[in-house]
Amino acid sequence: MASYNSWNGEKLHGHKYLLTDVLKNELGFDGFIVSDWAAIDQLGENYKDVIEKSINAGLDMVMIPNGDDKPNNYKQFITYLKELVTEGKVSQQRIDDAVRRILKIKYRMGLMERTSTNKNLLTKIGSKEHRNIARDCVRQSLVLLKNENNTLPLKKNVSRIHFAGRGANSIGMQCGGWTISWQGKMDEVLNGSTTILQAAQKAVSPKTKITFSEDGSGVEGADFAVVVVGEEPYAEMFGDKENLNLSDSDLQVISKIKKSGVPVVVILLSGRPLIINDALSLSDAFVAAWLPGTEGQGVTDVLFGDYKPTGKLPVSWPKSMDQIPINRGDKNYDPLFQYGFGLSY
Repeated sequence: MASYNSWNGEKLHGHKYLLTDVLKNELGFDGFIVSDWAAIDQLGENYKDVIEKSINAGLDMVMIPNGDDKPNNYKQFITYLKELVTEGKVSQQRIDDAVRRILKIKYRMGLMERTSTNKNLLTKIGSKEHRNIARDCVRQSLVLLKNENNTLPLKKNVSRIHFAGRGANSIGMQCGGWTISWQGKMDEVLNGSTTILQAAQKAVSPKTKITFSEDGSGVEGADFAVVVVGEEPYAEMFGDKENLNLSDSDLQVISKIKKSGVPVVVILLSGRPLIINDALSLSDAFVAAWLPGTEGQGVTDVLFGDYKPTGKLPVSWPKSMDQIPINRGDKNYDPLFQYGFGLSY
């Protein structure tokens, strides 16, 4: 797939040198090149000219908006491309090359040998076997960043554990963007999914009470508190931010519970490192859970000690925004947590 990016001021979807001369000819790439969504539109205002430039640059398959009411839709694309071939502006050889490349991959994948997909495989989607694999992936990906006074693992047989925070009972925050819809959904409920709160309710002993309040109220008297904070779902440019600080509302919940004197475990749901200095100092234990998806049990498996945390940071975790980007080998490398960091118990 070609990128939305530019190289030397030229959009990649119209970059014949990179797509054809380098990728296909010099490097010998024998697959097909597909565009990103509606990306050829970035090449100019005249849609027919855009099609000519992108196909001649080396695009073999183009993703374009569907729907007759949308500009630059697939019907216009087909009409203009036929005209371009008739006019000699796009050669028949270029069209044949694109078709051959697409069919070659279909044959290579065995797609031409069967007329339809195997519908029996639908029963495997969301099956117990698949969910167990996903749950195990969650366990292995958690990174324990702090654990003062051996706060973790939590005991399953204490009197009461209080859960708080926006993410404690949110499949949307666990899954992030590109779940059900492009930007994900905060309140989406997926069949068979388990939030971290629901997983905790199943994990503890029958005598242990699990309570919950999003704002942290009612925590007094609990043996432990677990606050699940982080980012709301986003995808692509909608996740661009001037700062990656944890939200004020999340910090207020953590602070409220800290003031109550109840030991507090913070679980962070995010697809990237956030600036967590304040939250880290207020917590007794801190876990980076990333985006664990539908299997909240994978988080509680580690939280309650059924499995030890084994995850290590795949990135360097910055102290502040002015450290971004930060990588191993940088001059004055001084992250909050180094690449590869991760505690266990």
